[in-house]
Amino acid sequence: MEDSGIKLSSVATQITGVSGRAILAALIAGERDPAVLAELAKGRLRVKIPALVQALTGTFTEQHAFMATTHLDHIDRLTATISTITARIATVIGPFQAAVDLLVTMPGVSQIIAEIVIAETGADMSRFPTAAHLASWAGVCPGHNESAGRIKSTRPRPGNSYLKGALGIASMAAARTNGTFFQARYRRLAVRRGEMQALVAVEHSMITAIWHMLSTNKPYHDLGHDHFDNINPGRERRRAIAKLTQLGYDVTLTPTDSTA
Repeated sequence: MEDSGIKLSSVATQITGVSGRAILAALIAGERDPAVLAELAKGRLRVKIPALVQALTGTFTEQHAFMATTHLDHIDRLTATISTITARIATVIGPFQAAVDLLVTMPGVSQIIAEIVIAETGADMSRFPTAAHLASWAGVCPGHNESAGRIKSTRPRPGNSYLKGALGIASMAAARTNGTFFQARYRRLAVRRGEMQALVAVEHSMITAIWHMLSTNKPYHDLGHDHFDNINPGRERRRAIAKLTQLGYDVTLTPTDSTA
């Protein structure tokens, strides 16, 4: 029966981490004793030493060592390139750091997302007369294709693909941020229009907020998860009564001091 190869990744989820690199380096250098290799584990991975011994029991040939060396060298070159580019971005984005600091106050907007927004818009909102102009340029305005009262398509129009992609990632993160206006907007629309249309609506809300933030040089102010309830409490009240009535309840409302 042919020996099986080692299965380091079945135990170490990050084989290019400190422990994984130490074990791979030892394998490449010629060490084959599973117990010796497992002892190279660091930190929390040490509690898995018995499993590591089992995973490191197998065949690791000279060809495997050559391929592992090649792949690790490639990873190191890519890591070095990423570090160089990251340093260059930090230098170029320096004059716009105040704008980046504003943008990251918004739920769902990370440092990278903020940098993409700055890179694509130049942080200069004077070129966009209104927030609607920026939203249209970004491609997050639903299309309007209606004939004789029949809506044929609401697919967003084309726009800046890099900015739209960044907003897509940000909107998904914002929709999962509890207690925010963006999450409330997403949930409100997802039920009626579907998840994709709801995310586009969140993207539109986010780019609108971005325009105002960069135009006024003020950080993000969240409207709150109860914004829609507050702007039309009567509708929410009627909706709740209708739902309870459908469930077979006879509803009588008694206002409290706060609602009287």
